[in-house]
Amino acid sequence: MSEYLNFSLEGKVALVTGASYGIGYAIASAYAKSGAKIVFCDIKQEFVDKGMAAYTADGIDAKGYVCDVTNEEMVQEMVKKIEAEVGVIDILVNNAGIIKRIPMCDMTADEFRQVVDVDLNAPFIVSKAVIPSMIKKGHGKIINICSMMSELGRETVSAYAAAKGGLKMLTRNICSEYGANNIQCNGIGPGYIATPQTAPLREKQADGSRHPFDQFICGRTPAGRWLQAEELTGPAVFLASDASNAVNGHILYVDGGILAYIGKQP
Repeated sequence: MSEYLNFSLEGKVALVTGASYGIGYAIASAYAKSGAKIVFCDIKQEFVDKGMAAYTADGIDAKGYVCDVTNEEMVQEMVKKIEAEVGVIDILVNNAGIIKRIPMCDMTADEFRQVVDVDLNAPFIVSKAVIPSMIKKGHGKIINICSMMSELGRETVSAYAAAKGGLKMLTRNICSEYGANNIQCNGIGPGYIATPQTAPLREKQADGSRHPFDQFICGRTPAGRWLQAEELTGPAVFLASDASNAVNGHILYVDGGILAYIGKQP
């Protein structure tokens, strides 16, 4: 098969941060089905245990690590363990992230810093930890989970939007610095995803009407619906595979067309 048509991840080692559930879990599961060896991390043992139970139930042989991805020393130690126990990391997905929906003038500087620390500093720390071995191996794929807030602002998400905008530029800078080492760094910008966390926003109201935010999102999305986490997996496999070797520094928005659409006239 031509490398330009090769979407296989057979034999590759993929680290997905924050992949005990949700988007990270969906991406890691897709990588496993494409042949990759899966390693993941989360901040607490209980989350890692929950993730391991889910992977086992799905027949996926994964290995989980407890790691605070904002702690450079812990990250460096985790990467050394992965290299010793599983192999050199070929694919990194910086998925771990948080959001605090607080009006800007009500948000403390510490709250702002916490969001930036997890959503921007952590991808820098983890990428920095894996790049040297990728250089030695002669290839590597880094995929940052960005956001539509990498392009847009919205009420109450000043820290998140600032961090995700920064992550977009970190993605481009990793491409610029390490493209000559055959390392491709790209981002995925999800749209509004139907997850357990967003379920309350999609529930019918007491009078049988749709939640106002549900109406807003469906009205602003040309697809007319919330997206499923599994819909991110095709783009994620593409960006992790040899089929995307000439794609670098790009943010692929998987958003049902929302960024292309001004919305319906009232």
